[in-house]
Parts: sequence; structure tokens; C-alpha cells
Amino acid sequence: MDLLEVIALDAADAEAAQAGGAHRLELVADMDSDGLTPSAETLRDVLSATDLPVRVMLRDTTGFAPKDLKELRRTAAELREAGASEFVLGFLDAGDEIDEGVCLNLLAELDGCRWTFHRALDNSADVRRSWQTVAGLGCDTVLAAGSPRGVADGLPVLRELAAQQDRVRLLVGGGLKLAHLDELRAAGVTGFHVGSAVRSGWDSPVSAVAVREWVDRLV
Repeated sequence: MDLLEVIALDAADAEAAQAGGAHRLELVADMDSDGLTPSAETLRDVLSATDLPVRVMLRDTTGFAPKDLKELRRTAAELREAGASEFVLGFLDAGDEIDEGVCLNLLAELDGCRWTFHRALDNSADVRRSWQTVAGLGCDTVLAAGSPRGVADGLPVLRELAAQQDRVRLLVGGGLKLAHLDELRAAGVTGFHVGSAVRSGWDSPVSAVAVREWVDRLV
């Protein structure tokens, strides 16, 4: 079954995404920094506004290394207390390899929660090698564009990753457009992630009409 995940910044986005037929939300803050951890207050508001699954971003600074891992763990615990049960995270080391140590350290705070490894994968030294490493960390989903530049440039890599979905699901996002869907679905992709594609700008709310257009294309 195809899945459409929509980026939400607040409760209004969550309500619009659900009205449009989205299947899951990724809750973030500060898209000027490409998505950081939201507050517990925002999470509670969103959970009150929707019954969709909500995956909460764990990222405390730009780039792909944590600013303060101890504080990020504390924040993760706070978010769990506020009702979070699914998360999004991903870290690279100084050599742009998957930082398994940091990931496992933070995952210890999540105690078996479902989670997505985000687009740090696209920025790693070797996307194909990183896919195998990430698949062994216990996530059920990997968000990727196939390239740091976005889906349009990453399509050849995405086709390769789609053929390796035996342990984790590929969720394609990052400049994803409706025009990409047919090619991606033909390659075996069933997960799609949208943000700017369903709003007129990051200072504007999610459009339920735009979400419905995506959902209708996935039927």
C-alpha cells in the first residue's frame, strides 16, 4: 500500500494534511534549518488535532552531527512523555559515514519506537553502502532523495535502493514532484514524503487540496 507522509509544523498543518487524506505526518520545526526538533507543546497540540501517526524529528542543529547529544536525549525523553511514539533521526561522523554510535546512543532513549532514518543518508560518503548500515540500525523507513540535490538528480540511485527494500521501506522525499511518481512507482517505491509541494511556501499552511491531489494520484 502506498503511503503519503506530509511535513507538519503545527496543528493547523496536521488538520489540513488529514483532511486531504495524508497517511502520516513528520513533525518538525524551523524549516529554515531544514527541519529541527519541535517543542513538546507543539507535539501535544498536533496529537490533539489529528489521529494520524506522527513521526517527530530529533535534530538540534543544521548539518548531520548533534549539537548536544545529552540534551537531545533529554528532549527525546520529554517528547515521549508528551505522547510521541515514532521518530525521525540520522547522523553522520566527520568522514560522512553513518555515525552508528550517536544513533544507537539516542535510540537507547526511544526504547523500541518506530523510526525513520532521514536524509543524512543522501549526504553520506557512499549512499549505497550507507543504506546497508542504516538497515542494520533498526529503523523501518529510510527517507532519501538519492542525492543531496534532490529527487530529480537522485532517480538512478533511488531505483537501486527501491530494489533493496527487504528490511526497510524507502520513503522518497526532497524536491519530490507529481511528475516523478510514475517512474518511482514503477521501480517499486511505495512511500512518498512531501513538504513544500503541498503548500505555497514555508510561511503558508499545508493545503488540504494539494494533499488530496497527491493522494488521488496514489490510488
